[in-house]
Amino acid sequence: MSRLTIEVALAALENAAEPARAAQMTSYHKQKRRVLGVPNPVINSLSQEWRQQLTAEGDGVAARCALAQELWASDVFEARIAAAKLLTQARIKEDAEVWELLQSWLADFDSWAIADHAASAIQKRLQAQPERLDTVEGWTASDHMWTRRAALVSTLPWAKLPNPKAEELATRERILGWAATYVPDRNWFIQKAIAWWLRDLSKHDADRSSAFLAEHGAAMKPFARKEAAKYLPASESDPTGARAAQ
Repeated sequence: MSRLTIEVALAALENAAEPARAAQMTSYHKQKRRVLGVPNPVINSLSQEWRQQLTAEGDGVAARCALAQELWASDVFEARIAAAKLLTQARIKEDAEVWELLQSWLADFDSWAIADHAASAIQKRLQAQPERLDTVEGWTASDHMWTRRAALVSTLPWAKLPNPKAEELATRERILGWAATYVPDRNWFIQKAIAWWLRDLSKHDADRSSAFLAEHGAAMKPFARKEAAKYLPASESDPTGARAAQ
């Protein structure tokens, strides 16, 4: 097996390209960058193979970060997703380099698919060291919409905790505070992120999700309010009382 380089990695993605799929994906994801049309399961398999190969070669996390950065810098749609997948792992010893690299990508976010895969990697680093939420809180005031959105998408694990401890409940409240400040923002992706957080929370703490909607739901966009209340009683999606008045 040849040593894993950026040229080898990009060639593997090229070999899995599907031109017809690429045209559909370019339209669906509204991409201006190059799209190869590689199915997500293939990207999963390749990223796992690359991770194993780099480990076998003895280069460890540093080599993985180097390859991930080169994949990201290529600006190929699937390469950026593969870069994020390379760094999505719960346990990474000495993960400071990974954390710094993921943060460096924030300013490049311009597509929900790429941003969400990167956010999945960020989630793991936040769960590993929750004190990093102090940094994430700074993202909520960014002028860059995708960075603000990442603050919520990257903290979704706290919405999904089935039996949170006192400290985890406090963190959850902290993040809900961020979400509340986002409510006046009419951007579709921001409203969607609020709804996503509340929807996931409602599966584990319906009362808290309902309370948020009771306080802020009327100011949310209707689609976001409806999505947030997807798993709540029907009345929760219409806090304005308009449905009852009909």
